[in-house]
Amino acid sequence: MQKFILVFIFSLLVSNCSLYKIDVQQGNVITQEMLDQLEQGMSARKVRFIMGTPLLQDAFHQNRWDYLFSFQEGNSGKRQQQVISLFFDDESQLTGVKGNVEAGQAKPDTTIPTIDPQDTQPIL
Repeated sequence: MQKFILVFIFSLLVSNCSLYKIDVQQGNVITQEMLDQLEQGMSARKVRFIMGTPLLQDAFHQNRWDYLFSFQEGNSGKRQQQVISLFFDDESQLTGVKGNVEAGQAKPDTTIPTIDPQDTQPIL
């Protein structure tokens, strides 16, 4: 009987001394690149393609989508959390973004330069 009690106590002590704790990630992963693609007036369908399905979509506020992301490191126990809310008008066009969002970089000019046909030389 004493051996059983000792084994039981030893197993409890060993089970509580885990060496590795896993990282816990929950919600929608939100990157700055995703947020940089959002533009005012964008349709809700395009927003859903870029950001994914919102984690919360309130029945009383159909024009608001909430994206939540939390990450907790297993060993340090520090928790990071992001909350992004997107707002739409009655025509399902994006009107605003709110939350802990960094200001995006200015997008580079992606227009294709025009070439004057008189300046070109034929390629032989």
